Amino acid sequence: MIDKVSPSLEEAMSGISDGAVIMIGGFGPSGQPTTLIDALVAQGSKNLTVISNNAGNGEIGLAALLKMKRVRKIICSFPRQADSYVFDELYRKGQVELELVPQGNLAERIRAAGAGIGAFYSPTGYGSPLAEGVESREIDGKNYLLQYPIKADFALIRADCADRWGNLTYRKAARNFNPIMATAAATSIVQVREIVDLGKLDPESVVTLGIHIQRVYCVGGQ
Repeated sequence: MIDKVSPSLEEAMSGISDGAVIMIGGFGPSGQPTTLIDALVAQGSKNLTVISNNAGNGEIGLAALLKMKRVRKIICSFPRQADSYVFDELYRKGQVELELVPQGNLAERIRAAGAGIGAFYSPTGYGSPLAEGVESREIDGKNYLLQYPIKADFALIRADCADRWGNLTYRKAARNFNPIMATAAATSIVQVREIVDLGKLDPESVVTLGIHIQRVYCVGGQ
């Protein structure tokens, strides 16, 4: 019997070792897997590479992980916000490495990893400092940059409902980066508001298929 539901956070987060590459879903706080991030903070692994749209807010969640100096490198689109002072300080001191990726390229590079695409060309960033050292090509009179997929050892994502097979539905804007990250990691861990019986999810509403999910943890009302 297939049952991907983890009875505890410790079991859900097991196996994340030092040096792991971890994707974290969310767009700012929307769709952010806060329970799983807090569990990662408590878990203790360090020297991590984190892939996320943002670089943390205040001193909670990802910012707490950064403050504990457990992140070696962050790959993101928007590292600076009004309350991203933890990341700002670490970066200015040279204590965290940053790979800045335009948001569309970030999404497509993650999606490409999940889809098995070896590389693709994107016009975004051409002629900017982000193009330095990147292969370029002219296609139909327009300049493009070669982009490679981004994959991870683990993805921490947030959905609304799941069944025990790991099929997922999302709530509105909380969908954001979560579905593509779920496909681009060796182990995808999801926190959900509710776990329902098999057959209860409308197939037309299922966004992420259970084949992409390895562990499900129910946090109740989020």
